[in-house]
Amino acid sequence: MIERGCVIWFTGLSGAGKSTIAEVLKTELLRLGHRVEVLDGDVVRENLSKGLSFSKEDRDINIMRIGFVAHLLARNGVKVICAAISPYRSVRDQVRAMVGDFIEVYISTPLEECETRDVKGLYKKARSGEIKDFTGVDDPYEPPLDPEVEINTVGRTPDESAFMILEEMQAGGYL
Repeated sequence: MIERGCVIWFTGLSGAGKSTIAEVLKTELLRLGHRVEVLDGDVVRENLSKGLSFSKEDRDINIMRIGFVAHLLARNGVKVICAAISPYRSVRDQVRAMVGDFIEVYISTPLEECETRDVKGLYKKARSGEIKDFTGVDDPYEPPLDPEVEINTVGRTPDESAFMILEEMQAGGYL
């Protein structure tokens, strides 16, 4: 019998903690004996969506591609952790409708905190005009209206954040 798969969809600003929490969650799910895959937005953009710009249309295409791959894996019993900014609510809702077994995790770390964590200097470049259409600076981020899990990482460890998601997965019958 195939284990019940699902998509755990992380959304939030750059620097919010999506990738860090995703790796902690992956480690814990593997420890529990589950099949897990992480689709990180930066990695997918480099490999599956190379050549796409950061226009709204291309961002939507990128998120739909991630969602499609996640759906294929989930329907085959994999717990798929997607960590992508995915700034537009309507496209996240389309992915949710396509996938079905979907847990939206909003990493709601405030913009000011994300900017202090900016090891790549992206916010600084966006504020100076060197990077255009940067989410949260000169391109909008539309927070989820009713995510299954909301996590503000200020004062919370990645382990604590991952535990909140595991509790939701347990409640939803995915563990």
